[in-house]
Amino acid sequence: MISNISLVSVWVTDIDDSLAFYTDVLGFETKDDLMLGEDFRWCTVVHPSQPELQVHLTTPSAPLSDDLIAAMRRAQAEGGLPGLGLAVDDCQKTFEELSAKGVVFLQEPTQRPYGVEALMRDNSGNWMVLVEHREYAPEDFAGFEG
Repeated sequence: MISNISLVSVWVTDIDDSLAFYTDVLGFETKDDLMLGEDFRWCTVVHPSQPELQVHLTTPSAPLSDDLIAAMRRAQAEGGLPGLGLAVDDCQKTFEELSAKGVVFLQEPTQRPYGVEALMRDNSGNWMVLVEHREYAPEDFAGFEG
């Protein structure tokens, strides 16, 4: 029986750079950083408030096919890959703090039916959403166009 989600993978362009971004900028902590064989690096980070969920930072590489690796790298270069959704206590404050650290935002904090949301990119170009959640009901979405 499945009990929870324990690992998610995020495609990155450079593991060292992404490890620094996720730890130094976003406040995650390194969980594992191991070489498994000559050409596979297993690197995970966790958030201190949710250490049971590991984020695997990985690059497109074998055993993926050459065609898929090339397609993934094109998607990364275009900034077309999704990343993580991050819950925040205060979206405006987090936006200001991360902007001061050089994080690129695609959308400043905006009121939504489900809370306040801002859209940013990690240092590999992945889309990441920050959400300050609030209680909502289905009728809160009446007329909402995104």
